[in-house]
Amino acid sequence: MWTRSDFHQLIEPAAVGMIHLHALPGSPRWGGNMEAVVTAALVDAEALVGGGLNAVMIENYHDIPFFSGRVPAETVAAMTVLVQAVSTAFPGLMTGVNVLRNDVESALGIAAATGARFVRVNIHTGTAVTDQGTIEGRAWNTLRRRRELGIDVGILADVRVKHSRPLVERPLVEEVRDLRLRGLADGVIVTGVATGAGTDPAEVATVREAVPDCPVLVGSGATPATVGDFLPHADGFIVGSSLQEAAPGNGHARVSRARTSEFVKALKEAARKEDRR
Repeated sequence: MWTRSDFHQLIEPAAVGMIHLHALPGSPRWGGNMEAVVTAALVDAEALVGGGLNAVMIENYHDIPFFSGRVPAETVAAMTVLVQAVSTAFPGLMTGVNVLRNDVESALGIAAATGARFVRVNIHTGTAVTDQGTIEGRAWNTLRRRRELGIDVGILADVRVKHSRPLVERPLVEEVRDLRLRGLADGVIVTGVATGAGTDPAEVATVREAVPDCPVLVGSGATPATVGDFLPHADGFIVGSSLQEAAPGNGHARVSRARTSEFVKALKEAARKEDRR
C-alpha cells in the first residue's frame, strides 16, 4: 500500500486534474465523432499540464446514466484509446483511470494496456445506495485482479462517495479503517455530496486521524480560496469543476489553463505556510 511519502514522491504538486471525457460510443449523448472526443481530451490535458500539474485522472464523466456494474466493451475500447492518446502526447505525465460508476476491473485493464499508474473506485468496501441503485464494493476481486495482471497501479478509494449514501450508517472512522486496513486501499478520497460540492474539512481531519499513514485526498469542491483549509490533514486534491470554463462558441466545459495555474499557485503557497508552522 502507498504511504503518504509514496504519494508525495509520485504526485507533485499534490493535485490530480480531471479530464471529463465527452460522451463515448454507446452512451445516450454520444455525438458520433471519436476524433472530436480525443481532441477535447488532449486540449484539457494540455491546459492541466500547462497550468502546472503532472497528474491527471481520465473518466467517462458524460456517459450518464451510468451502469451500476461492468461497462460495455465499446466504453473500455474508447477509454483505452483516450488514455493512450493522452499518455503519448504528454510523456512523463502520470495518468489515472476512473470508469464510472464503479467498474474498477475495466479500469485496471485499461491501466494494464496503457501504463496508467492509478485507478479510482467509488465503492471499494461496503454497500452504497446510489442513483444507479445499490452497489456493493468488491475489494476482494479488485486486489486479486491487480495481482493477476501484475501491474503496479495504486487504488484510490472513496469513503462515502458523492452522489450516494451508505446502506447502513456507520461511524466514519470505522468505514475509512475498513477501506485501508481490510480493503487495502492505497489512498482514501473524501468528497462532498455531489460533483463540485465542497468537502467538509472536519471530515478530512477525522479520516486523517483514523488512518495516519494513508494518503488522504480531497475529491470535490476544492478551490484556490479553500485549498488551505484542508492542510495539514489532506495529502492532495482531485480537482475538476473548479478548473473549468465555458468554451467560446459552443459553451461546453473545458479546462482552463489560467484557473489551473491559479489553483497550483494557491496550493503551493498554502503548503509553504503549513511548512513554516
